[in-house]
Amino acid sequence: MITQVLHCPYCQGVDIVKNGKTPQGKQRYQCREQACDGRTFILEYAYPGQSRKVKQQIVDMALNGSGIRDTARVLHVSTSTVIKEIKKNKTNCNQ
Repeated sequence: MITQVLHCPYCQGVDIVKNGKTPQGKQRYQCREQACDGRTFILEYAYPGQSRKVKQQIVDMALNGSGIRDTARVLHVSTSTVIKEIKKNKTNCNQ
């Protein structure tokens, strides 16, 4: 039997418990570390634009001068997702 140790994507803590399922049937987890205050997360999202990794890549590509359509094509997300993330992080992108 293999035991997988899960880490919270927000605080990297290991005090994780199962917390039900999403409407799509994906397992939801809850972090019980003090720093997270009960935040929930999913390991594999149905849409890649929801993951923190892809959101960070959108911001990084914007800082490197990639266009909206180019970013959407490379990361397999919609252009509206790219625009939403750039607007959310516009203070980081204007520097």
